[in-house]
Amino acid sequence: MPPQIVRLVLLTITIVGSYLVARFFLTPSSFGRYGWYRGEALEELSSRPRSFAGKKACEECHSDECLKLSKAEHHGLSCEGCHGVGQAHADNPDIKIDIRTFSECARCHEANPSRPKWLKQISTKTHYPGQKCTECHVPHQPQEVP
Repeated sequence: MPPQIVRLVLLTITIVGSYLVARFFLTPSSFGRYGWYRGEALEELSSRPRSFAGKKACEECHSDECLKLSKAEHHGLSCEGCHGVGQAHADNPDIKIDIRTFSECARCHEANPSRPKWLKQISTKTHYPGQKCTECHVPHQPQEVP
C-alpha cells in the first residue's frame, strides 16, 4: 500500500477518534433525553423568574388601550413587544413602563426589500430624523395623528 494512503487513513482515524473522545467527555449526560437538546435545560429555564406578564395581565388594567389596539394594524402584536417586559409593572403598578426607544418602531418599519409590500416602511434617516415616532403617530392606532 502506498505510504500516502497509509498516512491519510491514519489521519482520518485520528480525527474521527478525537471527535468521538471529545464528544464522550463534552456531551452532557442529559443530552438526548427529550430530543435533540439537553434535558436539564427545561428545569433550568422553568426555575428562572418570569419577566413577561402577557397580554391578559395588561388587559386587566388597560382594557381601553387593548380595545383600541384590537381594531388597529398592530392588533397582532404583544404589549411587551413595544413596551418591554411587564411582569414587574403587573406586580407593582407604581413601576412605570413606556415605549423604550425609537428603534422599537424601526425594528419592524425600517425599509427593507425582504419585507412584504403591505407593511408600511420608512427610511429612518430621512423620515423626520431626530423625532420620536409618537410625536406624529399613535402606536395603538397608527393611522391617527395626535
